[in-house]
Amino acid sequence: MDQFKQLSTFVEIIAKGSFSAAARAEGIAPAMIGRRLDALEERLGIKLLQRTTRKIVLTPEGSSFLEDCQRILGELEQAELAVSAGARAASGHLTISAPAGFGRQHVAPLLPSFLAEHHGVSLTLSLNDRIADLLDEGIDVAIRIAALTDSSMVGVKLAENKRVVVATPGYLKRHGVPQALDQLTSHNCLAISSDGSQRGWTFRQHGKNITIRVTGNMACNDGEVLHDWALAGKGLSWRSMWEVGSEIESGLLVTVLDEFAAPGNDIYAVFTQRRHLPLRIRVFIDFLRHAYLQPDYWHRARENP
Repeated sequence: MDQFKQLSTFVEIIAKGSFSAAARAEGIAPAMIGRRLDALEERLGIKLLQRTTRKIVLTPEGSSFLEDCQRILGELEQAELAVSAGARAASGHLTISAPAGFGRQHVAPLLPSFLAEHHGVSLTLSLNDRIADLLDEGIDVAIRIAALTDSSMVGVKLAENKRVVVATPGYLKRHGVPQALDQLTSHNCLAISSDGSQRGWTFRQHGKNITIRVTGNMACNDGEVLHDWALAGKGLSWRSMWEVGSEIESGLLVTVLDEFAAPGNDIYAVFTQRRHLPLRIRVFIDFLRHAYLQPDYWHRARENP
């Protein structure tokens, strides 16, 4: 029990931004917060935080450990929910944010079934490819396809995903198959755009993630349009497997540069740090995770977009 208290105290310090704020949230003296952190660092044999009179900064080891602590504490909450939720009913309004393409295909179609199971819940789904500010916009849970970087948020992994570079067999026959990343410069790359500028494509090379600014004569801020252009043989496109898996299986699209695929594009449910997470958020996250873990879910979803 002391070990879990130390972990939760460490997470709370980062979430609140200071020892005193974490102590106020728990209703104890700041000295007690400090003693818990000291005991945790002594037990681990590493320094988790650099403390000054003005701010606290995570050490590299502390940053990595924070992600593990958030995951462990989140899984503990989910385990408690599994044995206690049966006696309670979820209720209230749920505000959800999701990327436009993924939300249309893999969130919106599941919501009627979720509401059928939880009659006391109503919801609003916002589809947008920008990263929403959960606190400012009053969002309860956001679906994101990226590794969690904000330490004030909690991320629960819903499903694995990876991004691949694809093109039609016809395009590759006309223009050749790229074998190395520097060969992308000789190809027409269909890139997502925002504010008039094209975003880069991320790969893994020599043990490091690198982002390459690709070029092409067509760009769009809508991933579905890029998907359609790729199917029309207009160039290479960097897409998620949840989007192009069926076309790859059928041979309409072919993957290239697979050995350079970068990790870190899995699907997460993200929510703000809270001491008592509302039941409606917990059951919604469990519902999505259960749906995505079904062995035939992604195959069925690709067949019935």
